This record gives sequence, structure tokens and C-alpha cells, in this order.
Amino acid sequence: MKIPKQLIDSLKKNKVDYEILRHEEAVTAQRIAQAEHVKGRHHAKVVMLKSGQERLMTVLPADHQIDLEKAAKAIGKAVSLDAEAEFKPLFPDCAVGAMPPFGNLYSVPTYVDQSLTHQDYIVFEAGTHTDAIKISYHDYDKIVKPHVADLAVKIQPIKSG
Repeated sequence: MKIPKQLIDSLKKNKVDYEILRHEEAVTAQRIAQAEHVKGRHHAKVVMLKSGQERLMTVLPADHQIDLEKAAKAIGKAVSLDAEAEFKPLFPDCAVGAMPPFGNLYSVPTYVDQSLTHQDYIVFEAGTHTDAIKISYHDYDKIVKPHVADLAVKIQPIKSG
């Protein structure tokens, strides 16, 4: 699978400086961040939610997890985690679970956790499990215009005894 053309076209059309990072195949956001040699707070992962029949894209740092109560409060209605099989058809040009956090390109409302807005740059999966893109958070915000809200909680590291 290749990086979606519409993603690259959007970055070029908006005159955004971006860097393509290639890495070993990785599936979890934390492993991807390690493979990309970036801190979890810079890796923007996508978590798909469902509210009734509506699909919603949430974007949060790899070192955070979605808080469904916070998300429901921010969105203004009850939400649940979406099933991969149900949202996969929305992203036909992406590997499952590797869709970029650009809901605007797929007509999906996009919400970003406020903690990402404090980062100077973000890195995200670029439609494949081996390609990522690094751009400034400012440019991401300019293109996507996501709703910013408190959606997630930081994952606490497991302490060994």
C-alpha cells in the first residue's frame, strides 16, 4: 500500500513542509513512535469513535488513551469505540489502522486532544504501517481545522516490582 495521494496533494496544496519517515512495520502507536524515534507525545494516533450512526475521528498522543466520558462531554453526545470492520470502508486508500489524522479528507469530523496542540510538531501514520509523516502542529491545525478538546488521559507506565 502507498501513501494516499490525496494526503500528499493536500500537504502540497497548502504549501506545508513535511518529512516522510520510513520505519519497520509496526502496529501499535507506542511501537510506531519507537520505530520513528519520536517521543509518544509527538506521535498522533487515530482512535475512531461512533455516536449513533456517525463516525468520529479522534487524534491523541501515542502515550495517551481515549477517555470515553471526556470524549462524550466534548462532543456533546454519547460515544463508543468504533469497530474496525465498520470504519475500514471510509479509508479505502489506507491500511487498516494506519489512516492519517486528516478526517477532513474523508468527510469525517475530527477532534484532537488538547495536549497535542502544545507540541511544535507531530508525526502520524501515512496510510501504511511503514510510512509516517512529520509536520508542524500549526500546519496540521491549519489544514484539518479539528475541534480541540480534552479527550484523553496519559497512560501510566507499568512499574516493575
